[in-house]
Parts: sequence; structure tokens; C-alpha cells
Amino acid sequence: MNISQSSYSSSSSSVNSASVATADPNVISSRRSADSSQTMASEPSRRWRDIFWLGVFLIQLVLMGCALTVLGLNRFKKTDRLNIDRYTQGFLENQRGLTENYWPLYALAGGVGTVLGWTWLLFLSSQANHMMKVAVHILTTYLAVISVLLFWMEQFFWGVAFAIGAVLQFLYVISVIDRLPFTMLVLQAAVKMVWSLREVMRVAYAFMLIMLLWMGIWSFGAAGVVASSIGDGGRWWLLVVLSISLFWTGAVLCNTVHVIVSGMVFLVLIHGGREASSMPPNSLMKSLRYAVTTSFGSICYGSLFTAAIRTLRWKIRGLRSKIGNNECLLCCVDFLFHLVETLVRFFNKYAYVQIAVSGKSFNHSARDAWELFQSTGVEALIAYDCSGAVLLMGTLLGGLITGTCSGIWTWIKYRDRVVMVGSTAMLMGMVLVGLAMVVVESAVTSIYICYAEDPLLIHRWDAEFFNQMSEMLHQRLQHRSSRAREVLTHHRFDNHTQETLPA
Repeated sequence: MNISQSSYSSSSSSVNSASVATADPNVISSRRSADSSQTMASEPSRRWRDIFWLGVFLIQLVLMGCALTVLGLNRFKKTDRLNIDRYTQGFLENQRGLTENYWPLYALAGGVGTVLGWTWLLFLSSQANHMMKVAVHILTTYLAVISVLLFWMEQFFWGVAFAIGAVLQFLYVISVIDRLPFTMLVLQAAVKMVWSLREVMRVAYAFMLIMLLWMGIWSFGAAGVVASSIGDGGRWWLLVVLSISLFWTGAVLCNTVHVIVSGMVFLVLIHGGREASSMPPNSLMKSLRYAVTTSFGSICYGSLFTAAIRTLRWKIRGLRSKIGNNECLLCCVDFLFHLVETLVRFFNKYAYVQIAVSGKSFNHSARDAWELFQSTGVEALIAYDCSGAVLLMGTLLGGLITGTCSGIWTWIKYRDRVVMVGSTAMLMGMVLVGLAMVVVESAVTSIYICYAEDPLLIHRWDAEFFNQMSEMLHQRLQHRSSRAREVLTHHRFDNHTQETLPA
């Protein structure tokens, strides 16, 4: 199950940055068609990759599990059961909360998040497009409403934070509003692919149940922290540490699903369909086995950094496109943009497709994927597509709904803990909904990798979608070429002006 290495070397050597700017997508489409049907013919033995990060993740998981159990038990049915409060005498508030007082609030968050995730998967074929449009347009309003509620509850810091989030979300949507039609086109194609592979949806259901089991332990410890007699500062620090652990664990499970689904989608596109005679037997189980064994270290490693870098890149791209002629601000943003682009070369979500197919290390996979996109010009198409951001908006909306439900119940019972419970419940909801969203995102990344490897694979699967992608790629390459000529002309004019001024 490896992508032919010759395809990378040939594409890197035969297409440079100048030729990409004027490349014809139909010429690009014929370059790899000769041997792409044989890319999955051989199945080499896989080596364990990124073992160090696998060990770090497992050690973190064990230590966090022990800490969560201790924190929960210390306040379970009896205050200071394990006599931990004696080590925090300087931070005590002498409150007598119990773990079981707050654990049901987190149970509600887990239930709401699971229902939202399962609803997304259930209506994936018929209502996915409408749900994504709603997520894009309603998220700004929802953030603003929560901001007003927080101000009403005199939580001024969080009110300002959510108000800033609403403004940033509004500005981002305005900056990419012209890209949404193409984004929805790509997402519809991904949904079509995923819906034809019902078994990968069952994988998502299974991983959501696994995440729920871990969240049962995590929420037990988090409830113990909220109920503890430590001051608010101590509670918040502990909850931040617990939240980072939950985020990493959730990202690892999401990206494990990403690898499994990507491997299946790639196989289907390479072999020309789910029922093709050349399709390897037990493909799903092989993808699952590789994802949780030899490639699991790479997944753990990438899960630490990829999400943050992706989000930062989307925001900078949106800001960069709306700056205009402010050269000072443009210079600063360009510096950040090139810094993030360098990081994207080694940390991008397309690495998970390479990991699924060839079992390389994470950085090697990310670099190969990005070089493939740049050498073929497909990177221009990816930069224009906002499918990842749209799916993230759906994930954020699911988390906000989950946090709101738990926050309202907390407000009724324990008003001084509403922000603590609501914010951590929001994270739980985001993780659970994200496990449903990642199924579609996996299909998107696999479609782009296959289009860059051999566009005829997409043409064989869906000719109309292939034509629309090729037309958009041609437009984006022409746009980049015209911008490059404008910059070059402007630079030459400035040099000419500086030379003539002394005369």
C-alpha cells in the first residue's frame, strides 16, 4: 500500500514554480495515469514510525488516567477522602463540593455531543450541505448571543473573549464569502464518497464510543477539580492541563479515523470503485490495523501541532486577502504568512493520507504531500478551498451547543461554577462532533491527493466534478500568474523611478 516514489521525483523535477503558474490542468492530468493503477499492487512490510511520540502519548495517557482517578475519588461521596487538601493549605477556600454534584453536568455534555455527532452522521447524505451552510452563517450570531449572556452574568472577561470571537468569525466569513460555492462543491463530492463507504461511518461510531469511555474517566476527574476546595486560580490551572490532555487525546482519535478513512477512499479511487476486482480484500481492517499499530506514533505526533497551525493559517490567509494597499501591515502579515507556510510544509492534514497509504513518518509524509501539491499547481486550489474551515465551524457550533446545555444546568444549580463547567463541556462537545466531521475531511484530503497524483482517477470516479475542479484550478493558476506579473511590473516601475529621480 505505497504511493510510487517515482511520481514524486518526476513531478518535482519536471515542473518548477514558473511553469506551474501557466500549467494546463489537462496536461497535468495525464502525467501519472500510466502507472497509478499499480500504486497499491504491492504491500511492503511497514516499520514503526515516530515511536518517541507514541511513548510520550501513552505515558501521558496513563499518568493522566491515574491523576483523574485520584482527583475524582478525593471528592466522591466524601470531602477530602484521600487527604489531598493538606498539600494545598495555602489555596483552600473551605468549600465542601462533591464529585457527584458536578459529574452529571459533564454526563449531559457527553450525551449532547454524542447526539449531535450521530445526527451529523445520520443525515450525512441528505442534509449535510444544509447543515454546513447553517454552521457557517449561524456561528457568528451564536457567539454574539453567548457574549451577551456572559456580560449579563457579569463574566466580563469571557464576555469580551466571545465578542472578539464573534467579530473575528464575521470578518473571516466576509473575507472568504466568494470561495464558499467551490468549498460546498468539494464537500458535496466528499459526502458522496463517504456515503458510498458505509463501513467507514461505522468506524466513526465506534471511535465516538471509545472517546465517550475516556470522557467518563476524564469528566470524573474534572468534576473532582471543580468540586475541590482549591481556589479559583488553582482550579483553572488544573482544568487547563486536563483540557490540553483531552484535546490531544481527542485529536489522536480523530486523526486515527482520518487515516483509516483516507486509506479506504484512496483505495476506492485507485481501483476504480468499491466493487472492483482489483480491490484488496479486508481493506478496512488493514487500514485499521496500520492506524493503531505502526502508524500510531505518527498520528500522535501530528495531532499535537497540526490543528493549531491550520487554524492560524486560515486566519492569516483571510486577513491577507483584505489588507489592500497598506504596505506596512502587508509586510508584517507576509512575514507571519511565510512563517506559517514553512510550518505547513512539515505539519499538514494531507500527511495522514500518505501515512495511510505508505506508512511513512509524519514529517516525511507532510513534506511529500506539500511538494506534490506545489509541483503540480494543486496547492493553488487547496489555498482557495475552505472546506477545512467550514467543518471546523460545524465542530465549534456543536461544542458551543454542548457547552450551553451544560452551562444552563450549572447556572441553575451552581452559579459560581458556570464558566468552568461550560467551557470544559464545550471542549467535550467539540471533540465528539469532530469525530463525526473528520469522516468528510478525510475524503476531502484523499480527493486532493489523488487529483495531484493522477487527475484521471477523479475523472473516472466523477467526470463532472473533475471538470469543475480543473476549471477552478485553471482560474486560480491564471490569477496567481497575473498577480505575479503585477508585482514584477510594480517592482520594475519603482526601480525605474528611483533611477530617474537623481537625474
